[in-house]
Amino acid sequence: MILKGGGIEIRTLPHNSDGTLDLAAAEQAAGACGVYVEQPNPLGLLDGGLVKLKEIIGENTALIVGVQPTSLGIVECPGEYGADIVVGEGQPFGSPITCGGPIYGIFACRDAYLRQMPGRIVGRSIDVHGEVAYCLTLSTREQHIRRHRATSNICTNETLIALMGAMHMSLLGPEGLHTLAMRNMAACQLAKAKLGTIETLALPHLSGHHYNEFVIELPGPAAECLDYLDSQGIIGGFDLASWYPQRKNWLLVSVTDQNSKAEINLLAAHLAAWSSAIIKGAGV
Repeated sequence: MILKGGGIEIRTLPHNSDGTLDLAAAEQAAGACGVYVEQPNPLGLLDGGLVKLKEIIGENTALIVGVQPTSLGIVECPGEYGADIVVGEGQPFGSPITCGGPIYGIFACRDAYLRQMPGRIVGRSIDVHGEVAYCLTLSTREQHIRRHRATSNICTNETLIALMGAMHMSLLGPEGLHTLAMRNMAACQLAKAKLGTIETLALPHLSGHHYNEFVIELPGPAAECLDYLDSQGIIGGFDLASWYPQRKNWLLVSVTDQNSKAEINLLAAHLAAWSSAIIKGAGV
């Protein structure tokens, strides 16, 4: 795919059969402008191979990593394996779902890219009374400097939502973040184990380590299963046929610390009932 205007070509790197990134194929990305990956990846897998990616693509190719921020309580920080830019959705910290918005994003980069970041950079300083103070260290907005030098021309302000997130993170602290991540991991593993006992379902990436999300393979189209679950008042997951048309029976299930054991059992019961009916040809 070619982005019009900039003439930037976008290529997709393949995955192995176990759902992890094909590192051999990643060698072709060396010399590219940048490589974007996610940890956990879009299939919910924690991909251990990503720690080798920067070495493969080289210093002249930016490594951009999208993270699920709560997972950073237990997984290696992207900066430790060479990420140049890290992005993530801040919603899990301090922000309700609110039908999709307003929410905020998390953006971090190496010092070399600092002056190219859009918006404002708030720095920690000391005021005239010797107390800790926060101030605008860099502010490359068109309201503050010459328009042609600005990196940000956006006036929508999400500071209130970001402040809620900062409060949540400060209250959690490192130990709280670790506990939250472990609760998320435990809920995911519980659901994975429960659904794995249903003979009419398959888990394509059973041997992998998952965080929040994992894939199940249904005996029929995921779209039909989701319609059934919706009729039972259950948001069952994401139909992966939207990304992979050949995988119309793949369903991405999401489980977090907000899901109880009873809710997981209810999902399993309905999936078992639907799958059994599909195999028998009775429908639901």
